[in-house]
Amino acid sequence: MFLLIVLLFCFTIFAFVVTNKGAGQVLSGRGYKEYKLGDYSNWLQKRVTSGKNWNKIRSCLVDGKVCSKFNETYLSDTVEQFYTERQSGCCKPSDECGYTYTITNSSNPDCAAWDNQPDVLCFNCNSCKAGLLDNLKRDWKRVAIVNIVFLIFLIIVYSVGCCAFRNNRRDNSYPAGWKA
Repeated sequence: MFLLIVLLFCFTIFAFVVTNKGAGQVLSGRGYKEYKLGDYSNWLQKRVTSGKNWNKIRSCLVDGKVCSKFNETYLSDTVEQFYTERQSGCCKPSDECGYTYTITNSSNPDCAAWDNQPDVLCFNCNSCKAGLLDNLKRDWKRVAIVNIVFLIFLIIVYSVGCCAFRNNRRDNSYPAGWKA
């Protein structure tokens, strides 16, 4: 039980350290945040930018048709409506691209990665990876909070168990008929 408490404590600390960094930037006049991959911890970045890992994640996003509902919902919107309603990420290019249904020149590599093909879109964009990391960060924070509650419960149970064990051992150490 002690080992379980130590492992849970270590995992909780790790989860908080890894998810401590990173947040989307609020853009004026936009109804969403813009995410940058560099805003997240190096450990998370390495997991997402690894070609092997990202190809699996990208495949799940494409197969799950993450952007098909997005496209159906916002297909008839003007560019301004489109950008005020949703965040950049996998389903549309970064705001910095100034995308108006034709890609403009920008130093942001996401602008060149964008393609209108449903299986490409912006799945290779850093903003897509950063959006995924933001979701992971939020989920890991929730898990870490649940772990803290569970850890407190385990420590209480372990403490009570140790006290009961110690008292039982002390009670059994006296000879029969001996009164302390």
